[in-house]
Amino acid sequence: MQLEFFDVPSPCIGICQADKKGYCLGCSRTREERQTWKDFSIDQKQKVIKLCIQRKKRKVKRIEQEQALIQSQDITSEQNVESDVKQNIQPSLLIPESIDVKTQNDDIDFEGFEL
Repeated sequence: MQLEFFDVPSPCIGICQADKKGYCLGCSRTREERQTWKDFSIDQKQKVIKLCIQRKKRKVKRIEQEQALIQSQDITSEQNVESDVKQNIQPSLLIPESIDVKTQNDDIDFEGFEL
């Protein structure tokens, strides 16, 4: 073990609010870890800092997974909306490409038509 000549500084960044799990939004320490920081030994402080780093990594990973899930759901819902819209759209009378025009009188039967 290496001798420590300096005290381990607090990881506090001045955002002292707790998230849903009770960890500080700024430094990821628990309430107990924040309140008893001054009483901890150097080894305990280093362990808390390692725990904070792990907590932040897990939180970032969880947020990324949630965003990926939301994004995949958005893409799926957009695809469903697009397919629904494509099925229910009436062809435009103003855009020639959207009108299905029959050419050369293929299927048109004029028999019985009088002028």
